[in-house]
Amino acid sequence: MNCPSGWQGSSNFELPITNVIFLLLILLTGCGRSGMFIPVDSFPDVVAVKVKPGETLPSLAAKYLKDSSLDWLIAEFNEVDHAGTGQELLIPLDYYQKGNLTLTGYGKVPVLNYHNLSLTGSSRMMIPKEKFERQMAYLRDNGYRVISLDRFFDFLDFNGQLPEKSVVITFDDGWRPVYEIAWPVLKKYGYTATLFVYTDLIVGSSKTLNWDMIRQMAAEGLDIQCHTKSHRNLSKKKAEESPAEYLAAVNYELTESARIIKEKVGVDVKYLAYPYGETNDQVIHLLQDNGFRGAFTTKRGQNPFFSDYYRIKRCMIFGEFDIEKFKKNLGR
Repeated sequence: MNCPSGWQGSSNFELPITNVIFLLLILLTGCGRSGMFIPVDSFPDVVAVKVKPGETLPSLAAKYLKDSSLDWLIAEFNEVDHAGTGQELLIPLDYYQKGNLTLTGYGKVPVLNYHNLSLTGSSRMMIPKEKFERQMAYLRDNGYRVISLDRFFDFLDFNGQLPEKSVVITFDDGWRPVYEIAWPVLKKYGYTATLFVYTDLIVGSSKTLNWDMIRQMAAEGLDIQCHTKSHRNLSKKKAEESPAEYLAAVNYELTESARIIKEKVGVDVKYLAYPYGETNDQVIHLLQDNGFRGAFTTKRGQNPFFSDYYRIKRCMIFGEFDIEKFKKNLGR
């Protein structure tokens, strides 16, 4: 993501970090005059600290931001990748670039889309385990942060800021290798992901997931969301359907699949992945009427904070992709 260094305060202007430090030094020293000292904690948006032995960026984030996973916020604000004993850092107490919007640009988030995996073979829709793990290792080794759909949509709401290199990982349908191959790899790297299931597929065959597997993954942190009930193309009315019957059928695909997921997994569904990536205005109106927060296409590209919530782009990762093609889908 494009997230230039700097600090943006509540007055909607941006100061380089060096200017902030200089300003703090002036205020703290009183410009050489007595009686001008202003304590650091009088600044509502930032705290100046000297790192103590044993302290790390995650521990500082836990102490001051109440969330160790926000260590990246301190790192990017100070343009560092770790905290050393005696190091002087400024800790922002709130997001300083909501929507990752700056005076020079804005951030974009790639959403990766997988379908199936294999221990050995490969096809257009099937990723070999070795290749999938290599892709996850690339994300780790190059500073990417895998974020949840909720955090991504907070970014779209302009209520939050994301790490400069953020990415969302999704899977469609409900194939058994998500449980046997993908989820163990994701857990190894500490990554979250979202599985969009179409509920008619969840029959527990040798190729498909069962609800026990899905419940186990959900309990361990996998997000379970909706891919409709039968995987019909929501954007196309069948020849034998009247307009009213078409709308009723689409509504059933949405509500019944959400009901089943709630019953089987205990999850309140908020997001949909369109079968075949296709939608229309009528489908979107039904999603809104039924309380869906957003929905995903298969149109390739990255997503800035002003993206259409119901036409989010996703980059489908195919089995023939080498690491260079994978990198292109990250916008790098």
